Amino acid sequence: MAELDRSRAQWCGVRTVPLRPVDRSWARWVAGRLRTRSVWRTDLPVFATATLLSALSLLVGFLGFFSALALVLSPVLWGFGIAAKVGPFTPAALWETLVAVPSGIVLGAVTGGALAGVSLLRDLLLRAFSERRNPDLLAKLEELRASRASLTVAFENERRRIERDLHDGAQQELVALVMRLGILEAAASASAIDEERIVQLARQAQGQAERALERLRETVRDIHPGELSDLGLIAAVRELVARSPLRVELTSTGTDARLSSPIAAAVYFTVSEALTNIAKHAGVDSARIELRCSDSGVRVLVRDDGAGGARISTGSGLSGLRERMRSVGGNLEIISPPGGGTEIVASAPAEPPW
Repeated sequence: MAELDRSRAQWCGVRTVPLRPVDRSWARWVAGRLRTRSVWRTDLPVFATATLLSALSLLVGFLGFFSALALVLSPVLWGFGIAAKVGPFTPAALWETLVAVPSGIVLGAVTGGALAGVSLLRDLLLRAFSERRNPDLLAKLEELRASRASLTVAFENERRRIERDLHDGAQQELVALVMRLGILEAAASASAIDEERIVQLARQAQGQAERALERLRETVRDIHPGELSDLGLIAAVRELVARSPLRVELTSTGTDARLSSPIAAAVYFTVSEALTNIAKHAGVDSARIELRCSDSGVRVLVRDDGAGGARISTGSGLSGLRERMRSVGGNLEIISPPGGGTEIVASAPAEPPW
């Protein structure tokens, strides 16, 4: 009945959408709907409101329109010897029946307005009950929308970074290698072959190829490090610390055997970006990392004693880190008072909620 009233309101031009999907039968939809809490929060109030106001509309319409019709037809009925009694009014003469005609017209208009008012109240209450939502659910939905937008921006920035790294790194080395091989081919084809020159060019080409290969490895490592898949989160963070230009004090406890791949990757890149930010902006050459792994989840703290004042803003690297952690069911907090250093704390469950 509540769903039919939503359809009625939609037919009357009110913006309300029936809840039943068009591809689901009434029986299956009602059976599933009765197992939800919203049937008591929305359907029951809608049904009660529709029932009460429908009864009120019928009562007003029946009494109002029949009374108005009796007043308008009062002269005709008087001609047949019938005195039309409407409430306390009973005509005693012909002129009284004539006076009752405009009163009947006014009563009909008032009845129509009353019915319109009841209908408007019914539609307003319908929309109010149908649009009632849990505030926490709305907040989570808004957070999800913002997170999706931030992740889209972060993925686009990451794609551009990879493109830039390939263009400025490995591609330049490969172009130089091709040129070097061309020179080597020309030297080998010369009539007077200089063996020492050929060996020198070959060694230079080999060095160029090794540098291009190293650039490619660095780019691939930034996309997804092999140590993370092969050895786990703790070993990958240790390798990251070993490559960092900073002096990093790493403390790790627990085991990362129960951490899923998405969780481990999110934490790894959070630590990597945090160390990069320290090297670029903190103005110090040291940092401290505390990594705690357990069967239930992981928590990592990255601390420096630098300038502080770091803030999470839309489109920034820190914003991307927070959205990355939230995407796997975790969270990221930053404590960075000006002049007091920066502390980044990331935590996540062992498995993503999805």
